[in-house]
Amino acid sequence: MKRLLLLCAIAAAPFFTFAQPHDDDNDTTWKKIYRESYPKINDLVHTKLDVKFDYDKAYLYGKEWLTLQPHFYPTDSVLLDAKGMEIKEVSIVKGSYKTALKYKYDGQQVNIKLDRLYTAKEKYTLYFDYTSKPNEYEAVGSAAITDAKGLYFINPKGEDKTSPIQIWTQGETEANSVWMITIDKPNQKTTEEIYMTVPAKYVTLSNGLKISEKKNADGTRTDYWKMDLPHSPYLFFMGVGDYAITKDTYKGKAVDYYTEKDQAQYARKVFGNTPEMMKFFSEKLGVEFPWAKYAQIVGRDYVSGAMENTTATLHQESAYQNNRQLADGNRWEETIAHELFHQWFGDYVTAESWSNITVNESFANYSEYLWNEYKYGKDAADEHNYQDMQGYIGSRSENKDLVRYHYKDKEDVFDAVSYNKGGRILNMLRNYVGDDAFFKSLNNYLTTNKFKNGEAAQLRLAFEEVTGKDLHWFWNQWYYGSGHPKLNISYNYNIPGMPGVVEVVIEQTQKTGKIFTLPIAVDVYVAGKKERYNIVTSNKSDTFYFKVAAVPDLINVDADKMLLAEKTDNKTEANFIAQWNNAKNYLDRREAIEFFAKKNMPEIAKGLYDKYAPLRTLTIQKIAATPYKSDKVVLEQIEKIAKTDNDKLTKAAAINYLVKLGDAKYQPIYEAAVTDSSYSVAGAALKGLAALNAENGYTLAKKFSSDAKGALGTEVKNILFAKGNESDFEFLSADYKKGGLSFQKIGATGKYADYLSKLTDIAKIKAGVDDIISFRNSIPAAFRDRTDPAMKGALDKLAKAKGGEVEAYINAQWK
Repeated sequence: MKRLLLLCAIAAAPFFTFAQPHDDDNDTTWKKIYRESYPKINDLVHTKLDVKFDYDKAYLYGKEWLTLQPHFYPTDSVLLDAKGMEIKEVSIVKGSYKTALKYKYDGQQVNIKLDRLYTAKEKYTLYFDYTSKPNEYEAVGSAAITDAKGLYFINPKGEDKTSPIQIWTQGETEANSVWMITIDKPNQKTTEEIYMTVPAKYVTLSNGLKISEKKNADGTRTDYWKMDLPHSPYLFFMGVGDYAITKDTYKGKAVDYYTEKDQAQYARKVFGNTPEMMKFFSEKLGVEFPWAKYAQIVGRDYVSGAMENTTATLHQESAYQNNRQLADGNRWEETIAHELFHQWFGDYVTAESWSNITVNESFANYSEYLWNEYKYGKDAADEHNYQDMQGYIGSRSENKDLVRYHYKDKEDVFDAVSYNKGGRILNMLRNYVGDDAFFKSLNNYLTTNKFKNGEAAQLRLAFEEVTGKDLHWFWNQWYYGSGHPKLNISYNYNIPGMPGVVEVVIEQTQKTGKIFTLPIAVDVYVAGKKERYNIVTSNKSDTFYFKVAAVPDLINVDADKMLLAEKTDNKTEANFIAQWNNAKNYLDRREAIEFFAKKNMPEIAKGLYDKYAPLRTLTIQKIAATPYKSDKVVLEQIEKIAKTDNDKLTKAAAINYLVKLGDAKYQPIYEAAVTDSSYSVAGAALKGLAALNAENGYTLAKKFSSDAKGALGTEVKNILFAKGNESDFEFLSADYKKGGLSFQKIGATGKYADYLSKLTDIAKIKAGVDDIISFRNSIPAAFRDRTDPAMKGALDKLAKAKGGEVEAYINAQWK
């Protein structure tokens, strides 16, 4: 599952952050509870479902045949998960006969007394007739998943004319047992058949292959899907809706993209790299894509980022992008790679427990690095590595182990430790053992545990078998431990009595008391020539000596820039100049740019010419706070970037820089760029034109409002919020309502309320208040203590400005 960036701040944050709802933080009893793998008394063997949907009631009417067998010990009972259901029949099937069984049901689990004692490998089949009522089941979500009712009816009665009618399911962690009866644990695996009866106008998607379709006399159609290979219950999926299917292939296997019909024209541009990804991952892992097909579907109002249902990944609607959005780059491509990699790490081999979610999510996270490295180059991969590392460090999760046998709720493990940190740990492991050994070890892990479950210890054994190395130290430190090193690195180039020797001191300053063992490379540059040394630091303070022919230009500790660490690197200005000139990794250059900016050095301008566009963008942002912000050569280069840079985001950054100067001479640049194919470039240009002439800006904002997303949409709304009148209400209201759950929308709420305060039409003001209240109520209650102050403050300001009827209305609506 790709984690959802959810309600973590009012202002924009630069990296994905994992928000956690505020429960009783004083409750620490969970720290004494060991979260073991779920005991296997019975094993799932096969699941056969026959389901129909009641759109008016948001019910599923299900019939199910569930085949099981005792795991090892004989048993005469079985405990199954069945959440919030109405169970009408529980029987055992013998040939063509059914015999009713006794059972107890508490609304969460059904405990069934079997007809006799069954021994290991004796299969038995149970039959259920039941109704699933997902909207009547009270479920609690998490930071990664905002809801957990398993089965979702989207606009089922068609009352919202702006929204399609859809059905989709979300199983992880243990929510599919809201709509099917099963052992809803990750250490169970089962083959699957499912008959889905739906209105004939809709298409369906489920796991495996669609075997047949049958038209029914009542205007419905029954689709039969079959999955011959075993997978875990949380990976079962159903999708229903009025979708267009864009067809692709990989080695003869269907690769399909299910989108709303108006998005079909963009489907191949968004998802079209999927076959190439399948080929790349298959070759890299030495394990061919293991499933019969691969489909991706986009669901409205999805409760997470994306979900790796076996052969049928579900994406949130943020995946939708038009040509102008794609001009800035496919923002969803890493998510597509992430979910695809799960088809190996998560579906083919599945974490045996939520405590070991790292063997699913850390790998999926790292796949984003691998894809970037392959497709876009090492700079792109290293930038992703840096950003994800900062996301982990910013989450303040130093006290959490990667393998977590103690947690308050299973949902808690879907966080920056399991994702960001885990991915960075894999990157360090790859660097330590080498590429060939790393990928051969992954192959070993996958082939040894295929269609079964895995945990971190099995991953270690796979690596040890391939490398011949004892890796307990690495696993104990990174998998079964918490935190990360904080390093202070200092240099001595003039040691009394030791000519021709330089000294490097590496101190570990983290306050946890834990000391890390860190194998790292050190590059020593003398007269432009590099000598590499491989060292290991494993004490609170380690001193290393290097023989040199002359004073080094640079000593580059962690030369591969792969450590998961916070570093204070006490290099001189001359050292950083040498680093810029000689050390070529993304982070080498980024560190140099940031140092030049911090020290107000003229070398900051060098970043404007960097080969990697995001570093040119970073330089533009940093140089604005230096004395060289108005330097003639700097301005000429930024103007050139604004006119000609091939990277749209960098071009937009340059235009935004020029806008802040307030100089009318740049107006021709803005006029040329305001109709650019990129929303980012056009948005920056519109900001520039509006800054020079507010009335012209308003006219242009009205003109462009019919096609305004991304940065252009933001600028159009900002102008209309500031300059708009009654005639702009329908546009601003409609745009606000479709914004979804995001911190950007929370930030826009204050501007929307300020705009409403300028209106005189009470009906429109009340409608705008309704928009804000509706959005506020859509935020999960566990997060509202963070979001309510900003939203209530915006409404209070509006109430004070308008008084009377509006104030009374706001007070009545806020609950």
